[in-house]
Amino acid sequence: MTTTVNKEEIQKFSKLADQWWDANGKFKPLHMFNPIRIEYILDISTSYFKIDKNKKLPLEGLKILDIGCGGGLISEPMTRLGAEVTGIDASEKNINIAKNHAKKNKLKIDYINSSPEKFNKEKKFDIILNLEVVEHVEDVNLYLSSCFNLLKENGIMFTATINRTLTSYIKAIVGAEYVLRWLPIGTHDWNKFLKPEELEKYLNDLGLKTLNVKGLSFNPLLKKWRQSKNLSVNYIITCSKN
Repeated sequence: MTTTVNKEEIQKFSKLADQWWDANGKFKPLHMFNPIRIEYILDISTSYFKIDKNKKLPLEGLKILDIGCGGGLISEPMTRLGAEVTGIDASEKNINIAKNHAKKNKLKIDYINSSPEKFNKEKKFDIILNLEVVEHVEDVNLYLSSCFNLLKENGIMFTATINRTLTSYIKAIVGAEYVLRWLPIGTHDWNKFLKPEELEKYLNDLGLKTLNVKGLSFNPLLKKWRQSKNLSVNYIITCSKN
């Protein structure tokens, strides 16, 4: 069977697995990135499903699949917001870290060592989180179509990645990997980045309808991320299956 799993990418992240929950370690950029991702997912999800965002558990009753969940940095806050969360990752080491951390925090999350094309096709989800994964997979079309097959009718999918621009090369690779040393050198391959129009075409060709396209920009003075219209580096596309 054709696979979406790039073994080199999995080995790369598996080596760092012990650091997933160290906010000042190798995954510090993701810890800094997390609040804006959670805010965006919550805003779009509650609006789309017509839910009161200010409820104690606004995502209660929704089934979420977090693909490429790593150590569970997004799975855990989604669970705390009330969702029934399943996290899958092709790295067994990542899954073990995620399981142990969830257990320690008394959170019920179904973590499974798998990739979307191998996952149980009978399981369907209201929301699929496909965050900063597509640039690491072996076969983009197979990966996205496998995600599509796991999405419920009228469900939504969030796909976040990095644009293929000169700006992204300077910021996401030269800046983040070589200058600031936020990420290990070799974390990203600029040639595997997708332009928003390329990613949107993949998604639309599957039958998904674009709901929202948003840039995510970093303010170095405030050391915070914010939603923006600038798609030159990080961006996220939300689509619905209807």
